[in-house]
Amino acid sequence: MRNSTSIGGAVVKTFQFENISNADLVVDAIYESSADGQLSGEPISKLLPGSGNMGGFRVSGCGNRKNWVVLFSTGQDRDWPDSLDLNTGKFIYFGDNKTAGHELHGTRAGGNKVLRHAFARLHDDKAPRVEVSPFFVFKKYQTKHGARSVQFKGLAVPGFPGMSATEDLVAVWKSADGQRFQNYRSTFTILDAPVVSRAWIADLVAGNSNTNNGPKAWQDWVATGTYRPLVAEPTTVIRSVEQQTPDTQLKASILECIWAQFKDAPVAFEAFAARIYQMTDARVIIDEITRGTIDGGRDAIGRYLLGLPDDPVYAEFSLEAKCYRPPIRGHSPNTVGVKEVSRLISRIRHRQFGVLVTTSVIARQAYEEVREDRHPILFISGRDIAEILITNGFNTVERVAALLVSEFQV
Repeated sequence: MRNSTSIGGAVVKTFQFENISNADLVVDAIYESSADGQLSGEPISKLLPGSGNMGGFRVSGCGNRKNWVVLFSTGQDRDWPDSLDLNTGKFIYFGDNKTAGHELHGTRAGGNKVLRHAFARLHDDKAPRVEVSPFFVFKKYQTKHGARSVQFKGLAVPGFPGMSATEDLVAVWKSADGQRFQNYRSTFTILDAPVVSRAWIADLVAGNSNTNNGPKAWQDWVATGTYRPLVAEPTTVIRSVEQQTPDTQLKASILECIWAQFKDAPVAFEAFAARIYQMTDARVIIDEITRGTIDGGRDAIGRYLLGLPDDPVYAEFSLEAKCYRPPIRGHSPNTVGVKEVSRLISRIRHRQFGVLVTTSVIARQAYEEVREDRHPILFISGRDIAEILITNGFNTVERVAALLVSEFQV
């Protein structure tokens, strides 16, 4: 009988399919599907009866007031990349209008209507949070014992600390086959609720979410609007070579496209590296792409906005770009080592920080020395580059190639 699964060296609680009907919802636990892979053996519908067994949005209850809402993510949608920041508890989830030809709220499953109602009730002037249903977040997690297994990521509520009503639910435009359409990007907070009990699920089935069986973080949020995010500070800040290496074929292909473009033109890569860092945050300002003969070893210099636009405070940074052979197609990467990192450290002045962007990976020794000595250096490796591009809409090799040709001519 299995009760644990190893994920990246960590042991995670696992529930077999035949036991999940009576199981609590435990954050990060694995809930296995039936071994035959049939849709009837999908676990969410057994954990939360009435939720259905298909789709990203799965609701229980009629009308606007749902007993609960399940948000299911495969984590593999390149056009609509859902994401969870474990350091802050912020969860980004995209709606269900993912193809052209439909109005924003005209989806068959009605997921976008669910989002609209939840966020409207969140920001209601007279009775905020009334009728907001609990959201249960699950992610696909295939195991050798069940192809439809899932991992529970937590109890979520709409909104995030410090986020305004104009930011937490946004209709974004996309285009497909020459047609433009909108979909929602919604922001949730994963609450500090390690376990959701069967007793509370029974209350939800009966249509009553505000009982003493509910998690304390949920009760506090309903009563006062206070968010208590599930914050998981990492135990290590040194990423392995594997963690810096593309983990999907799409990311590997994007990185290979970039390497092919710049491998014989490292100077042109400097402007691209600066653009990649800019894509990570709107507060990044690139002041100059420099040249080795005049920059003292820096490839770009810029500022990061800390203050308000009308009263700005800036942190200056130096950026160094290394177009090294990436870990693709079975080739060993040309890693960025202590020498290259030390060079950047020597270039940053008091109250500055450094950014190193590479198509390859950072060697462990270099990573360890930077973190142990607390040098203010940010690392953006090959996998990061691919993920940053995908998040910013450059989610196919063709789109990346078009970007390189139009803006970064070699």
